[in-house]
Amino acid sequence: MRTILIILVMITTNSFAQHIKTIDGKTLSSKEIDEIIVNAMASNNLPGVSIAIINKNEIIYHKVFGVGNSKTKELVTTQDFFEGASLSKPIFAYFVMRMVEKGKIDLDKPLYQYLPHPGIAPESQEDYKLITARMVLAHQTGFPNHANNQLIKLAFKPGTDFSYSGEAYQYLAAIIGMQNGIGFKEDLNKLFQKEVTQPLQMKHTTFVWNDYLDNHKVFGHDEEGNPTQNKPVAGRWNGKTFNAFSSVHSEAFEYAKFIIAMLKREGLKESLFEEMLKEQTHFKDNNPIKLETNQTGWGLGFAQKQTKNGLMHLHTGNNHDFQAYTMFVPEQEYGIVIFTNCGNMLPFLKTISITLGNQF
Repeated sequence: MRTILIILVMITTNSFAQHIKTIDGKTLSSKEIDEIIVNAMASNNLPGVSIAIINKNEIIYHKVFGVGNSKTKELVTTQDFFEGASLSKPIFAYFVMRMVEKGKIDLDKPLYQYLPHPGIAPESQEDYKLITARMVLAHQTGFPNHANNQLIKLAFKPGTDFSYSGEAYQYLAAIIGMQNGIGFKEDLNKLFQKEVTQPLQMKHTTFVWNDYLDNHKVFGHDEEGNPTQNKPVAGRWNGKTFNAFSSVHSEAFEYAKFIIAMLKREGLKESLFEEMLKEQTHFKDNNPIKLETNQTGWGLGFAQKQTKNGLMHLHTGNNHDFQAYTMFVPEQEYGIVIFTNCGNMLPFLKTISITLGNQF
């Protein structure tokens, strides 16, 4: 892989603390963290990063580094946005719980009673009728990750195992759109913003394309470090559809406001936060994700992992030329949000964990 020239830029428009507590309780200066990030970017070939760290349930550090386009060397700014990829799923889950609280959907009512799915294979017709919103958010449906215009044959009886599925999330999005009489495009995004981003003051976070993204989205980058795209393109997302599993666009400071809402339990009834944060799916010992990452299961929207510092709630996002990550540990009142414009986020995350403590 070609080495990307890292141009250091640290821009912030807010006043933050000069000392940050790591997940392990160590205190580092803001300058030390800057150096950790810059070195990790250089060693892992990241063009640009937006990063926020949460201490005591507040954003204590937010900076951007590098370039939004490796060819033009245009610097990333705090106004620039990234693809969140699968960071769409946890914030969509929060949106779903808002709909549960309003009585628009029941977590445990079979979804076919709201809207029959038109693409289920004949041999799965009976079992699919067991699927609920709870199963969707905890990845217990048996749906594939993506159906790719093929009939869906369930991998197992719903509720009995784990199968990560963006396809199931989109089915639930269609139901929410139908329940509100608005479909699953721009109007669903408007409802999402009314229920989630406006109360949380996430001014520009969106699931559909708009003028702000047109002016402020950075470029993704391929494995060679070359810029790919920063607009909707043929064969990918068209910009108009609310893709509950992948199309959220944001940056670290705005998305961290959602993580703080999870930490402070703001915007939902306490009982609904309990549902989101308790283990809904427990991984079997031979689960590939557990074997690879030591994750133990899934709540409603977030993966979970038992750590020495407490229960970690986490999610990765991977659109290949954009990758993102978030996690929080309620016991430590700690969280982190990372948006990158390339496919090397996980090595970067492992590198900064050497000093910041285990972030993944």
